Amino acid sequence: MTTPSGYTYDADLPASPVSTRDLQELLASVMWSEDDAVALRRAGDILTPKTHEILDVWYGFVGSTPHLVSVFAGKGGQPDAGYLEAVRGRFERWIVDLCTRDFDEHWLAYQQEIARRHTTKKNETDHVDSPSRHVPLRHLIALLVPVTVTVRPFLEQGGDDAATVDAMHTAWQKAVTLTVALWSQPYSPELW
Repeated sequence: MTTPSGYTYDADLPASPVSTRDLQELLASVMWSEDDAVALRRAGDILTPKTHEILDVWYGFVGSTPHLVSVFAGKGGQPDAGYLEAVRGRFERWIVDLCTRDFDEHWLAYQQEIARRHTTKKNETDHVDSPSRHVPLRHLIALLVPVTVTVRPFLEQGGDDAATVDAMHTAWQKAVTLTVALWSQPYSPELW
C-alpha cells in the first residue's frame, strides 16, 4: 500500500490532549475486550485488501448525498476531485490502521491529528480553498451508521463462520465508535 498524500501517522506528532486514562475509559464505555482486539485484527486481514472497494461504497453514498459531499467543495462550491481523492487515500489507510495498530499514545496522537483535520485544520493538509471550514459534528456522528453497516458484507467474504463474522463486525463497530468519540474532542474541548 502506498503512502497517501498528507498521511502522517509515522511523523513526530504532538501528543494528544486525550490521556491514556481517558482512552481506557472510552474503551470501557464501548465494552472493548481482548476478544475484540483479536476479532479486529482478523477483520483487518479481510478488509485491508478491500479498502478501495469499501471506499467505492462509502464515496458512492457521500457523493450522492449533497449535504455530505459539500464539505469537499472547492472555491467554486463544487466538489473538488483532488481533495476527494487525497482524503480517500487517507481514509483507506484509516481502515488499515484501525484494524492493525495498537491503541497507544502514538495512535491517540494521530487520532487527534485526524480530529483537527475535521475542525481547526480542515483544508490545510490538501491546500484546499473550501467554503466548508469544518465537518459538522452531527454528520460525523451520523456517519457511524454507513461506515459500520456497509462493512459487514466485506467481512462475510472472508470465509469465516457466522459467529466470527459477528465478532469482527462488533469489534469494527466499537473501534469506529471509539475513533469518532476521539475526533469529537476539538469540537468542544472545554466540555470533553
